[in-house]
Amino acid sequence: MLFLPGYRRWIHADTWRFGRWGERRSEKFLKKKGLTLIARNYSCTKGELDLIMSDPSGSTGAIVFIEVKTRRSESYQKAQKSVNYRKRKKMAAAARHFLSTYKIKNKPLRFDIVAVILPKKGPLEIRHYKKAFTP
Repeated sequence: MLFLPGYRRWIHADTWRFGRWGERRSEKFLKKKGLTLIARNYSCTKGELDLIMSDPSGSTGAIVFIEVKTRRSESYQKAQKSVNYRKRKKMAAAARHFLSTYKIKNKPLRFDIVAVILPKKGPLEIRHYKKAFTP
């Protein structure tokens, strides 16, 4: 990916913008892997889900609930480790709400984490952790 001079400084300056930027990069990355977008930034009283996608691989096509972690570095903590027990519970509750609202039944479910690392210098790194946890 080409970065214009000052682009990283601009994107790093606002944490909300940086997070949304990482979600867009994750979505593009996952679409290239064959997943199809169902919803982005799904929010309810139970919690929030960054991306909800369908994975057509396999016979039934799993519904995938994805937490995106965008970081400048992982020197403090690995991105996937920041999805703690409390966050996993909130994601599971939001996923149940989504499935109930849209009357989705008998589909396999999966919870993934995508780490997007954009350091001040160096290449962009995206890592996809399939089946990161089971609620």
